[in-house]
Amino acid sequence: MNRIHKTLAEDKTLLSIYFTAGYPELNDTVTIIKSLEDSGVDMIEIGLPFSDPLADGPTIQESSTKALQNGMTTKLLFEQLRDIRSQVSIPLIIMGYFNPMLQFGFEAFCKECEAIGIDGLIVPDLPLAEYEEHYKGIFEKYNLSNVFLITPQTSDERIKQIDEASNAFIYMVSSASVTGSTSGFGEAQQSYFKRIKDLNLTNPQIVGFGIKDEQTFKDATANAKGAIIGSAFIKHLTKEGVANIPQFVKTIR
Repeated sequence: MNRIHKTLAEDKTLLSIYFTAGYPELNDTVTIIKSLEDSGVDMIEIGLPFSDPLADGPTIQESSTKALQNGMTTKLLFEQLRDIRSQVSIPLIIMGYFNPMLQFGFEAFCKECEAIGIDGLIVPDLPLAEYEEHYKGIFEKYNLSNVFLITPQTSDERIKQIDEASNAFIYMVSSASVTGSTSGFGEAQQSYFKRIKDLNLTNPQIVGFGIKDEQTFKDATANAKGAIIGSAFIKHLTKEGVANIPQFVKTIR
């Protein structure tokens, strides 16, 4: 069992936090990770900044632009995380787009991830068929879980294919929108959450997009193993800074 599997096996609802590496300041990455673990977060998604983040709303796009302006690169991120496993023990996942990974060299990227203790990748623009044909072996070689996204528009048949190809959890996008654009969950979304639960998938689901406070966290996790908060946390970092991370986590649960 790797760190993700051990965390998923725990008898509790999981809170995962996303942040953009190199934001607000270039060297905040490790400080944020340590503070999140100390505050009781169960899992962390480290955003690899990219100039054209298609799935991200304005808040994360702006943080990504600022991180790039600060000087964040893939190589620098790996350097910052070199000793991270001597400081934190919870699962760490890199979320990023395929282009920067390909530019770095995909196998070299995965090799670096394994060397520093990254547990998995979320690559929104890596299609299932492409993964299975060309990249599955590389993920497995370097002990990385590949986390796929599903949306309310994803068919049951497709979801079952994704479930079969997954080996950690499924990222359940709450709505057909970009990050940070929803406010609360209506009947349609609750019905979608229930529909996925009733499929009895092998892999647990963690909900992302639209979770920003205690109520939306509860709503999102009523039929799922956990939830991911991104835009709301980035807004908190922008307004309150790195020093006040524990305050944010306390408002969620």
